[in-house]
Amino acid sequence: MTTFSAITTLSGREAADNLAEVLEDFDPTPEGVGVFEIENGSGRWEVAAYFEAAPDDIALALLATAFAAAPFAVSEIPETDWVAHVKRELQPVEAGRFFVYGSHDADRVPADRVPLLIEAAMAFGTGHHGTTKGCLLALERLAAEGFQARNAVDIGCGTAVLAMAAASIWPDPVLASDIDPVAVEVAHANVVANGLEGRVTCLEAAGFDAPALRKAAPYDLVFANILKGPLIGLAPAMARSIAEGGVAILSGILNQQAEEVADVYQNAGFALLERDEQAEWTTLVLRRGQ
Repeated sequence: MTTFSAITTLSGREAADNLAEVLEDFDPTPEGVGVFEIENGSGRWEVAAYFEAAPDDIALALLATAFAAAPFAVSEIPETDWVAHVKRELQPVEAGRFFVYGSHDADRVPADRVPLLIEAAMAFGTGHHGTTKGCLLALERLAAEGFQARNAVDIGCGTAVLAMAAASIWPDPVLASDIDPVAVEVAHANVVANGLEGRVTCLEAAGFDAPALRKAAPYDLVFANILKGPLIGLAPAMARSIAEGGVAILSGILNQQAEEVADVYQNAGFALLERDEQAEWTTLVLRRGQ
């Protein structure tokens, strides 16, 4: 079945949220509406709605004018088995000792690598995204230098691939948290699939704001693969939650945003150890204390 997308952009989160709310009552009723920040420093947001029937162009044009948004771009989306498509296109990723793969590639896992199984249906955060790969490579370099985390946490864990990577090479348990309850369920399912129950604990939390996370601090290693804005907002809590000499591995940062994020963390008491670019994404490795 063919579906239709209608996508526009406009300035400001509040205006984007308001437009999305109005779209939810549009006729025909959309199957879904999403709001996404455009991470290029422009301050613009994307609003997308998906319909089973073609939406009315005139009504969309009036709506865009009312919210000072760009004209809606309406496109037909042919029916696609996305999981099958991803399985065809998503190849295993090697990042140092780590081998991230889907079950359809189980026969390709090298004997000398640390395997991390993430199903194609859960593709975000699998290691195919430059941010996750950058974090895995940063972890590989730390481990190769003799660093060993005894108290690690993955903030905004998504599929928990980073938490599982740490738990796979070091003996101490790792915490993994996400603000999205669905992500927490996905993370736990991945932990079970990788035989890491009892080694990785998944919980719902915004940043470090959960009793279990506060109780476990201070950490000697924190992963935060999220976005520039949340990373900047997290800097004070990160400084309070990491032990002196502890390490933060940060990503979800576009290359042109890296300097700003690094400056914020340096002002919060961190020293920049590494900056690594994977395509358009940057990973920062910082140590608390100079």
